[in-house]
Amino acid sequence: MSPEFGSGAAAVVVFCAFWAYAPVFASRSGIANFLDPAANLGIMAVAVALLMIGGEFDLSAGVLIGSTGLVTALTTTLLDVNVWLSMLVSLGFALLVGLFNGLVVHRTKLPSFIITLGTMFMLWGLNYAVTQRLTNQVTVGGLSEYNGYDSAHAVFGSSYAGFQVSLLWWVGLTAVGVLLLTRTRAGNWVFAVGGNAAGALAVGVPVLRVRLGLFLGTAACAWLVGQLTVVRYSSATVTTGIGSEFYFIIAAVIGGCLLTGGAGSVLGASIGALIFGMVQQGMPLAGVPSEFFRFLLGAILLAAVLVNLALKNRAQRVRS
Repeated sequence: MSPEFGSGAAAVVVFCAFWAYAPVFASRSGIANFLDPAANLGIMAVAVALLMIGGEFDLSAGVLIGSTGLVTALTTTLLDVNVWLSMLVSLGFALLVGLFNGLVVHRTKLPSFIITLGTMFMLWGLNYAVTQRLTNQVTVGGLSEYNGYDSAHAVFGSSYAGFQVSLLWWVGLTAVGVLLLTRTRAGNWVFAVGGNAAGALAVGVPVLRVRLGLFLGTAACAWLVGQLTVVRYSSATVTTGIGSEFYFIIAAVIGGCLLTGGAGSVLGASIGALIFGMVQQGMPLAGVPSEFFRFLLGAILLAAVLVNLALKNRAQRVRS
């Protein structure tokens, strides 16, 4: 059974359950409500799934979302420059962070969990320290007053019939991720590096390039979500993205990604993000106290890990 089948079946069950308890959940406004958070999470789930399949983690991705939004907002408001130029500066910053993570992980051979945990705390501290030092606040607003905002809003912050443009970005990136992983040589390299990096290197796989590409991809997606957020609300705050890195991992695991690397699905990870969005928005409609949200996420994560382990063991028995 493929990871997409399992996560897809779970998504159908979750949708039907909330629809039965709260019919408004299946209305246009209800669907738009759960697709909104699912889209941003889904964008990151695509990148994190690829990274996990390649055998790595990036715990700095959540905070980097906030960092890129702050770089865009601070550059625009303090230097009075075009919003698009500020977004390019922010993209450069994100890629430097991704390059740093990839190089340090590859050169030191230390677990990416530890390296990116350190990066997360450094970015977290910089977000607060730099923003407060420059503005005496923790939120930077007023982006809509500057040149380039209207066109940027059309690309990153607009909506149609209640559906945010982030939904299109999510679908597009999911399609790119699926094609990359299943139809290209680079996708084969990702699986090989995640399964056995030393063995992959021995047969000529460019392990360094693969790792750098994966960390750069995660950083670029964090930048994208940061821009979708800062342009939509015309402001950035230092708390954006904190803690969300665990949600990215949960979505990827629900989609069939193994914590040990070498297996997983981009489409499955996107479906995992969809399940996350449905649970988050469906619980209040069904009368379930919001305090149970994280409990339910933990239960879903544990169930997904056990199912993935069972599927892995079954596949090994079939091959033997």
